[in-house]
Amino acid sequence: MTTIRVRFAPSPTGYLHVGGLRTALYNFLFARKSGGTLILRIEDTDRARHVEGALENLIETLRWAGLDYDEGPGEEGSVGPYIQSERVSLYREHAERLVREGKAYYAFDTAEELAEMRREQEHGGRFPKYDRRALKLSPDDVEAKLERGVPAVIRMRIPDATTVLVEDLIRGHVRFSTEQLDDQVLLKSDGYPTYHLANVVDDHMMGVSHVIRGEEWLSSTPKHVLLYRFLGWDLPAFAHLPLLLNPDRSKLSKRQGDVAVEEYRARGFLPEALVNFVALLGWNPGDDREIFTMEELIGEFSLDRVGKSGAVFDIEKLRWMNTQHLRLKTDEELLAMARPLFEASFPGMFDDTYFLAVIRLLKERAERVEDFLSLGSYFFKDPETYDEASRKKNWTLDASTRLRDIRTQLEKLHPFTHSSIETAIRGAADRYGLGAGKLIHPLRLALTGAGHGPGLFELMEVLGREKCIRRIDRALESLPV
Repeated sequence: MTTIRVRFAPSPTGYLHVGGLRTALYNFLFARKSGGTLILRIEDTDRARHVEGALENLIETLRWAGLDYDEGPGEEGSVGPYIQSERVSLYREHAERLVREGKAYYAFDTAEELAEMRREQEHGGRFPKYDRRALKLSPDDVEAKLERGVPAVIRMRIPDATTVLVEDLIRGHVRFSTEQLDDQVLLKSDGYPTYHLANVVDDHMMGVSHVIRGEEWLSSTPKHVLLYRFLGWDLPAFAHLPLLLNPDRSKLSKRQGDVAVEEYRARGFLPEALVNFVALLGWNPGDDREIFTMEELIGEFSLDRVGKSGAVFDIEKLRWMNTQHLRLKTDEELLAMARPLFEASFPGMFDDTYFLAVIRLLKERAERVEDFLSLGSYFFKDPETYDEASRKKNWTLDASTRLRDIRTQLEKLHPFTHSSIETAIRGAADRYGLGAGKLIHPLRLALTGAGHGPGLFELMEVLGREKCIRRIDRALESLPV
């Protein structure tokens, strides 16, 4: 196929898993790199798992991540609808065709009968699979049951003693024996298709050229290959992505941390950082680069650099990447992101000029946008507590005495700029015959309550003379020596 068409086909079950984000991203990058089309298809035929509002949340989350699709809900193309529950008659049509051609059959077993069948097989040490008892029914028996409305499924008839070869762009040749494949249900008794039938029918009808999905679907692929053959359709190219792993190399799960993209968004991670991070979970650019824009990812991405081995989801690496992407933002961009937080906490108390000054001082220390508020709380309110380790180390009788002298100098200092403040502090240190740190550390403690932070002189200029004098007075009154 010369026209590249790929799809991301999630189920609306509540939230977007980070593994789903990676699948969506790789399909997006592959489509954009090749000038192809990305389809968003909603696989909602498992009605028991459907969550109200999940579709809208999914679309919003993809857009937040910068993954715009070309066809799908709200972006209708010529092969829609793109929600599987709106295509049910199409699946029934193909399932019934397979029955007529002897490639599938009706089965009427109850859940209890199936459970007993599998118990007997497992007890006898056999591979649990449907024993094809329904094939013993005559055509007249089948017709009579259907006319009486006996609940029925349509099962795919897997060929006996056959090897199915799957050509995978990432894993190469993968062989499956049909002895290990069950006669898969294609159409359920409620009239809805299973994933397998709907997936194959839709991929063909929508012209999908490449199926890029998680490794967990590899074991289903021989069934899909057989369905393509049964229906007389050309196969798409398959590419199965490596598993995402916890740090202990178990499969990524909510037990060991957040797996929902929405959680990382709520925690203040940038979409650029999360996308950059998941892009490198299984793919590498061939060199030691780690920070990429979306445009750079599109330019570099290729399936032949996707590995087979599982990729570890390292939250510390994500935090580091978020810091790097934060630093790539202009101060004005960061202000636009942080302003709602500032104004919600301190409505009408400060202006954009002040906010920008805070951002400039904290930009190299912030890991997330929220840090401009949490790390720099002392920019917005006087400290109520003081770092105990710094107090014990830096707040002495001599230090407090010197600070009274410095307070007097600061009160008279004009202009009150970082350079004039630095000259005054370092001049005082010289007069005392001390290193400047002996003055800087207790002064920082008095002004911020913290033992570390951005440059003290720049910080003092932002706070202004009035706040600095007030906070020094409070520290001198309240801190024991």
